[in-house]
Amino acid sequence: MGQGDHGRYVSVKIHLEPACPLNLEATLCCGQAFRWEKQGEWWFGVVGQVPLKISKAGDELRFENASTCFVRNYFSLDDNLPEILRRISKDSHVKGAVREFAGLRILRQDPWECLVSYICATYKSIPAIKNMLLRLCTKFGDEVLFEGRSFHGFPTPKGLAQATVGELGECGLGYRAIYVSETAKTMLETGLDFESLRRMPYEEARKTLLCLSGVGPKVADCVLLFSLGKFEAFPVDVWMRRVILRHYAKHFPREFVSKMTCDKSLGNAGYERLSLFGRNYFGKYAGYAQEHLYHYERMHG
Repeated sequence: MGQGDHGRYVSVKIHLEPACPLNLEATLCCGQAFRWEKQGEWWFGVVGQVPLKISKAGDELRFENASTCFVRNYFSLDDNLPEILRRISKDSHVKGAVREFAGLRILRQDPWECLVSYICATYKSIPAIKNMLLRLCTKFGDEVLFEGRSFHGFPTPKGLAQATVGELGECGLGYRAIYVSETAKTMLETGLDFESLRRMPYEEARKTLLCLSGVGPKVADCVLLFSLGKFEAFPVDVWMRRVILRHYAKHFPREFVSKMTCDKSLGNAGYERLSLFGRNYFGKYAGYAQEHLYHYERMHG
């Protein structure tokens, strides 16, 4: 993973062409991943079991403890981002989000880590999610030393399946502890293959994920989008409901808009209708539109 002789970490550089933009700040701050922190000019993170650091200056991407192939894959640098953004730029509002966060990319996260992260993320703020996952990894993940600091890999299905619900609860999971425990046990018992989900059509893969404990429509869509390359997935939360009701209400009956505005809970029926709108309106790259709109709303809402 980019290590040289005697355990020294080799610094690697990638020159990014204009046709391959990357907004590192927006990509790591937009709420799709939870184990990155910035220190000075460097971002430090753990991807699965691998700690690494990365920074960007101009058109140069620098990183340590990872191969070029690993970084290109994780940051989806092979996606044709200019073409994707052209196709989702359906109106002035999304065009504004695309302009402000040009270079924001959907990460290719480890599916198991992504699944557990979003089960834990239900009804939690991003700082709370980060703290919960840090405690979970510290308690159940393997320690890895990098740059004189202690990092922890993400716990394996076996490690979480063997933990008691009480032990998981000590990490701040609350009622989510039983969901994580049951999903980890299901992974071991069924041998669920994430690569097979990657090859399935979106709807089929979604149905499979919805059978797991603690996985509702939003969690399933987040896992499909942020780790399995299903760019048509369009997760909806309170932020995205606000976006749609503010800027896309004309696409819905007045009664539905009124109900969505008044109801505190989105509900599965409301979720499915808003998510379907996103998929139909923005097309095969709806997930890219969702993440730009979500981040834009959080920064300006």
